[in-house]
Amino acid sequence: MDVSSPFRIVAQDGPARTGWLSLPRGEVQTPVFMPVGTQASVKSLDPPDLTGLGAEIILANTYHLMLRPGADLIENLGGVSHFMRWEKPVLTDSGGFQVFSLAQNRKLNEEGVAFRSHIDGSLHELSPERAVKLQAQFGSDIIMALDVCVGYDAGESAQRDAMELTHRWLPRNLTSFGEHIDIHEKGRSLLFGICQGGFDASRRSVSARVVNDSPVDGCAIGGLSVGEPKDVMAEMLESSISALDSARPRYLMGVGSPEDLWNAVAVGVDMFDCVLPTRVARRGALYTADGRVIVTSQRYATLDQSLDSDCDCYTCQTFSVAYLHHLFRTKELLAYRLGSIHNLRFLMRQMEAMRSAIRQGVFDSEHKAFIERYQVANQAVAAEQRARYRQRQART
Repeated sequence: MDVSSPFRIVAQDGPARTGWLSLPRGEVQTPVFMPVGTQASVKSLDPPDLTGLGAEIILANTYHLMLRPGADLIENLGGVSHFMRWEKPVLTDSGGFQVFSLAQNRKLNEEGVAFRSHIDGSLHELSPERAVKLQAQFGSDIIMALDVCVGYDAGESAQRDAMELTHRWLPRNLTSFGEHIDIHEKGRSLLFGICQGGFDASRRSVSARVVNDSPVDGCAIGGLSVGEPKDVMAEMLESSISALDSARPRYLMGVGSPEDLWNAVAVGVDMFDCVLPTRVARRGALYTADGRVIVTSQRYATLDQSLDSDCDCYTCQTFSVAYLHHLFRTKELLAYRLGSIHNLRFLMRQMEAMRSAIRQGVFDSEHKAFIERYQVANQAVAAEQRARYRQRQART
């Protein structure tokens, strides 16, 4: 497989780096956060919304799209990017995490995984070969290898077995990729391998070296943010990063809280995705540099000012906090769109700030300033939430 890298680093400040990733549908600046469009839709947002908030690449999911509307239909309609009228790059997850999250409905073996659909209970099979073929049918710019993910509560043997099966599957992913993608074609789709290893630092390093020594275009770090404490995640991430070379992009899967993004870029991560910013937005938790704002709180009911005076998103430039409070309290659908626009734009602004800080050689100071301000504010919000909870408990 031709592994000439489509990734170029243009500036570095310590381990943090910024660069460009060339993909079939365009170039993407890194570090980058990818909004999640699981079923070929970022919930409540359309492509102009995503373009307006600065998204350059989004993620869609193989598991969900294979179940409906199906890979053949998507392929016949021009691929997932054209299907959803998002004419920019798309990365598709292989479905491994979704199968993990439905563990009660799956049977895992050397060949692959058999699982029952969460929609109608029908039986399906997913192997490394089929996962890659499906993503090729989707026309994905970045195809992810099928891996095996386990949770934080998994035993040592389960963590080790998942890692070893992931390693044995990787060559099969590579072979299938070569069968469906012309690996010598300029501007072709890319294949990323995934490191696992559970929650043992030495296993993490071993798994990262296996992926690093394989002819993949990028190295993803999976199996984190699955219930472990933040300090454990940080240790496992550093163990993985230390075994990866600098020539290829590094993708930390499923991580998207603002502080985690800053901390991961600080150790050399280039790419992220997560449902968190849009999920919490739909619940009325909106990001600011001073921590999360719970906009349903009564204190915002009459506040006639923007949520964040420093934010250039459509939500903050157009509506008052009082109006947002009203929308969320009355469960108006517009609330979900406006909240999602703001939270995703907040993360895009953080990525822009990180890239700028790296180019200027001030990443460390900007990182520390953000974390100190954001974390202190979040502690205050958490204290307020605990106090309100105690008051409700007292009344009942």
